[in-house]
Amino acid sequence: MKVHAALARSLADHGVTTLFGLIGDANLFMVDAYTRDPRTTYVGATHEAGAVLMAGGFASVTNDVGVATVTQGPGLTNTVTALIEGVRNRFPVVLVAGDTPTLDKHHFHNIDQREVVACTGAGFEQVRSPETAVADLATALRRARAQRIPIVLNVPSDYQWRDVEYNHLAPDPEAHQSVAPDPRALDRAVGIIASAKRPIVLAGVGAADPLARAAVVRFASRIGAPLATTLKGKGLFRGDAYDLGVFGTLSNPVCVDAILESDCVIAFGASLNKHTTSNGRYLGGKSVVHCDVSPANIGRYYRVDAPIVGDAGVAADTMIEWLDEAEIEPSSFRSDDLAASISAYSPADFQDLSNEDTVDIRTALIALDRACPAQRLLVTDGGRFWYQAMTYVNPPDPRSLVVPISFGSIGLGVGTAIGASFAARDRPTLVVTGDGGFMLGGLMEFNTAVRNDADLIVAVCNDGSYGAEHVQFSSRGMDPGISMFEWPSLASIATSLGGHGVTVRNVADLEAMSDAIDGRRGPLVIDIKIDPTHVPNDDSHGLSAPAPALR
Repeated sequence: MKVHAALARSLADHGVTTLFGLIGDANLFMVDAYTRDPRTTYVGATHEAGAVLMAGGFASVTNDVGVATVTQGPGLTNTVTALIEGVRNRFPVVLVAGDTPTLDKHHFHNIDQREVVACTGAGFEQVRSPETAVADLATALRRARAQRIPIVLNVPSDYQWRDVEYNHLAPDPEAHQSVAPDPRALDRAVGIIASAKRPIVLAGVGAADPLARAAVVRFASRIGAPLATTLKGKGLFRGDAYDLGVFGTLSNPVCVDAILESDCVIAFGASLNKHTTSNGRYLGGKSVVHCDVSPANIGRYYRVDAPIVGDAGVAADTMIEWLDEAEIEPSSFRSDDLAASISAYSPADFQDLSNEDTVDIRTALIALDRACPAQRLLVTDGGRFWYQAMTYVNPPDPRSLVVPISFGSIGLGVGTAIGASFAARDRPTLVVTGDGGFMLGGLMEFNTAVRNDADLIVAVCNDGSYGAEHVQFSSRGMDPGISMFEWPSLASIATSLGGHGVTVRNVADLEAMSDAIDGRRGPLVIDIKIDPTHVPNDDSHGLSAPAPALR
């Protein structure tokens, strides 16, 4: 078997039935062989960055490896931003990258591809010889699963047509196992929890597994603590009477009050980064218990009082047993008054700033949240609109939320959303983006969604500007003119690319938006006209962390 065919077959034999990519001299024959396997689906992207973003979105939703492929030289360099995003967002991805012939140092596309990858933080796996290509692919897949970062498999193009004997390597056994915490660590943690008068239980995506979630809910009830989540854990406790919502920069006023009153935070599967902790201010003066399966994640951003290395569910249930044995009474922090405050709070309590030409972004996003099917995937791009999007638009659960803004870039949302849509084709994928991000990265991949019949809803918060730059000029009394753009009709562009589009200019148009969502027959763009001078992003409680750079 030729090497290119062996790699294609090995991908399919490893269960990689969806491949995202863009072909060129160094990978076209592998992709051709892959598409001939009846088990597989190939999604041809418009740009190499889009292919990697798609693999990342796919990996995030499936919680398994996403795979992409690009060609040599500029094909690889075009993926740098997407690779960095994948590293920082911990997307397990394998990028099969072609490389120039090993003996042609003057090849037009020749660069040191290992060095390019090194600057992104992604892993690098070199195909050592034609005979080891299949084994090297297996290693790349294993590393991506274990390390949860992109791994670039580098394949010299002159190996493609070499003959090798195909020997499939069975996938490695599942490495993840429930880890029981050290009794000494539990003893210290339980002692702190037993003395707490106003504890809060905080969970991140590391506790999103249904069994872990159930154990954490039992634990919070046992100690009389309300529940909160990190941003990426949003929706984990939806429906619980004591769900405070997001803990950190996006906290609602009820959550902020509870945080300020609390004396202890018990975190499960959460990184406790600066956005969750408001640069540490939300944890100041409190005892902190931090449970995570990886010791490297504990205390990375904030010094904790009781580290627990172990599975969230196992740790939570074990602490319940110890508290029961010691007959420790629950706290009274979980009260009827707190439940009533949580129930009474509504983010829709604001003065609507809509007019005839623009719609208040909050009003539009509330209507969008209601109009889209409840069982959906949600992807958010980066931009000034992002705070409002994460406040007013909700995923059904953390595994249905993908937030590709860990590198502070705009334009990554649509590509990521297309990949996510292939991971759950029975549900629509809603991506909320800005006009700058859509024109920068989303526009080029929208036709990819059309060509592949993705059930994609693209909501563009269109203020006719690069909003983050607009607000910086405006806040200093400067002319924001160079941040402004007169875009063409985005709805018309969507239609010309084979999809559909609708424009929302005022509140009256929101009904047409809802009708377009209900009647969609393919990828849809909703062009929401908003006023660049009226995009609320205030620090209403004075303790939120500074906004991350979103470009």
